[in-house]
Amino acid sequence: MTTVTTEAVGKAVTAGAEALLRRRRPDGAFGDDPPASVLGTAGAVAALHAADPSGCADLVGAGTAWLRRQQHDDGGWGGVVGAGTEVVPTAVAIAALALTAPADSAGAIAAGRTRLAALGGVDTVTDPAISLLCRQLLTMAGMTAEAGPLRRLPLEIVLFDRVRRQRLSFRTAPFIGLALMQADLLPTGRLRRATLGRARPVALRLLRSIHDHEGGTGALSEDPWPAALVLLGLARSGEAPDIARAVVGWLRRAVRPDGAWDAVTNLDLTRTGYAATGLIAAGYADDPRLRATREFLHAGRKPEAFEVLDVPPGGWSYSNARGWPVTLESAEILSALAGFPGAGADPVLRDGLAWLVGRQDSRGSWSLWVRDTRLANDGPCPAITSQAILALHDAGHPDDHPAIARAAAWLLTRAAADGTFENLWYRDHTSGTAVVVAALSRVGHARHEVVRRAVWLRDTQLPDGSWGPGDGTAGSVEETSWAVQGLLATGDPDATGAVDRGVARLVAAAGPDGSWPAARVCNYIRHHMRYPNAVITQALALRALGEYRRAAAARPDVAPPAVTR
Repeated sequence: MTTVTTEAVGKAVTAGAEALLRRRRPDGAFGDDPPASVLGTAGAVAALHAADPSGCADLVGAGTAWLRRQQHDDGGWGGVVGAGTEVVPTAVAIAALALTAPADSAGAIAAGRTRLAALGGVDTVTDPAISLLCRQLLTMAGMTAEAGPLRRLPLEIVLFDRVRRQRLSFRTAPFIGLALMQADLLPTGRLRRATLGRARPVALRLLRSIHDHEGGTGALSEDPWPAALVLLGLARSGEAPDIARAVVGWLRRAVRPDGAWDAVTNLDLTRTGYAATGLIAAGYADDPRLRATREFLHAGRKPEAFEVLDVPPGGWSYSNARGWPVTLESAEILSALAGFPGAGADPVLRDGLAWLVGRQDSRGSWSLWVRDTRLANDGPCPAITSQAILALHDAGHPDDHPAIARAAAWLLTRAAADGTFENLWYRDHTSGTAVVVAALSRVGHARHEVVRRAVWLRDTQLPDGSWGPGDGTAGSVEETSWAVQGLLATGDPDATGAVDRGVARLVAAAGPDGSWPAARVCNYIRHHMRYPNAVITQALALRALGEYRRAAAARPDVAPPAVTR
């Protein structure tokens, strides 16, 4: 028995689609209003102060004032505006204030140090690389008690390309920045100086390769945090002054009017890919307003290789055609292109699918950046692998296509003991479990024991009909949408009640303008910092409601709603 009328679903879809379309820019991309980032702002002011203290005094002054205003009553900071106190942004914020404005920030620094100690300090940071950078910044700020022992980074890894790609992956640039910072923090013996002498020019060539690939903009993946780490390393080492000047220029262009910086400045392709798949699911595939969106996605495909990570041309970044190519956004965009009219004759779609198949790991999975990576934040990832399966299937590849079959076989071995699956770039575990269940069900494994064990999805639905991450945390629109899609894909009649309750919750959660509230489910630093993305939220809700509407049309007890525009 349904708990929401099909008429209400239809109205929510129409209102939600129009709300999302209001975010469309003239070029077809979809915009957002992201929250300011404590992490990005703290890194930027520290780097700008080190690189050009007089020329950047205005930026540093505005940024440090903003940081002080964001300090919570408990003395700590959250990663982005609106987040609760977290260890990593608290450690980085007090280090940045101590480096740039110690007198004006004395009270804030003291309160932050007290709060950091109460949280357990940087020893509680589970990501070794993030723990190390916190220690390094605290050491630079003279807070050796909070920093603890500082481990030397093996810059020599850059001498071995394959090893460096697999172990550092997308962290190559900030790793080099941190390693350059260590020159005046840790003593070196004669042998160490000799090996560093060989490694440093190779490391700088890698930075220059990234810089040149991005057109000399200084953006360094259009993310203020890694850009700041690179700038700090260049400023303290005196290396590559032209790249340092370019990064300073980009940070000046990227600063917000309030003196802060975003977590990631440009997510145009991420937002647009999700917006397109959401609107297509809502029945807007042939809407003339999406013609420019399709053209924008076509133009965003990378025409050249990204040599630093050994990625061939043909995929998509999260930002633009000069960005760093990633599997997740590429798969989402390919699903979108497959849903537009005339997809069968689209050469961009055809070539993009070939690129995606070529990026599959030897084990059958997909990682985000580097094939067969050994970096836990890159892959292999069950959720990314599922996104790739869905993209191939959306484009018409059969269930027994070799890439799909290998990926499904890998997924069937990756469930945790409780039946859940991981998602590296969105909050665990509802998101990962739902997308894996959807992918496996779509390619013929709906009755497999692994999918049946994912009954965890039904069991973790909250009393109000929503889903959160599965640990009792309040539900979110995003996780409710993922769960509805996953359960719908199984076709399991025992899941009908849960799906109906989830859909009713989504309909009730929509605002008067048709939009849904965004939660912090997007991982920036896994387990330690998340941020919201309103376009993704809107798109996921539309996709869930659109798929529910199609499924309802096939149910004898439910009359399909009319599509209204």
